[in-house]
Amino acid sequence: MPQRILVVDDDKQIARLIRSYLEQAGYQVVVAYDGETALHALRRESPDLVVLDLMLPDRDGWDVTRTVRSDPALAATPIIMVTARVEDTDKIIGLELGADDYVTKPFNPRELVSRVRAILRRTSGQPVLATTVLESGALRLDPDQHEARLDGQPLDLTPTEFDLLRTLMENQGHAFTRAELIEQALGYTYDGLDRTVDSHIKNLRRKIEVDPANPIYIQTVYGVGYRFAGAHR
Repeated sequence: MPQRILVVDDDKQIARLIRSYLEQAGYQVVVAYDGETALHALRRESPDLVVLDLMLPDRDGWDVTRTVRSDPALAATPIIMVTARVEDTDKIIGLELGADDYVTKPFNPRELVSRVRAILRRTSGQPVLATTVLESGALRLDPDQHEARLDGQPLDLTPTEFDLLRTLMENQGHAFTRAELIEQALGYTYDGLDRTVDSHIKNLRRKIEVDPANPIYIQTVYGVGYRFAGAHR
């Protein structure tokens, strides 16, 4: 069965363009033109990924993302935000809400398809060569089951958060630059905005650290980036 993509954009011309390129790439596409319809489609269609415009009538993309990430049945759905806003702060807000990636309008449709492919490759359940369960203190990550737990309780991580954490845990003690971490964990780079990884790390710390301001697991290496220090607690 082809993977299913939900495209959400109130500009019907852009929605048609995205749909055309995704269908040419072999995906099945469902389209919604506003936030409320998008949420209904998410629950009804269970798409493998959402391409989500931010500026929507009714409920904007930020609100849709908040709702998806707070719903256990939808929380793991990858989200690529599409936005006409070029300010870095707007992009970072979207990432901090739980988006996995963003594309800025105007965009190259082929680039969007490439980003869709990159995320779906990471979330398609392909066999993992290394089956080792990663553990550190109260934190446990199982790559095969795509499951993370803290103190035995499941963690609701986005696909991007999961892959960043996996890469850090697999390379405990190694100091990654932001660009290295994104490239190794996600398989692509953010054009000119490596610091978007900071937003994902901030989200991870909220979920796994007792005190995110004084992290035990994911430490900042000043002037470089981040490393996983490990913990015993």
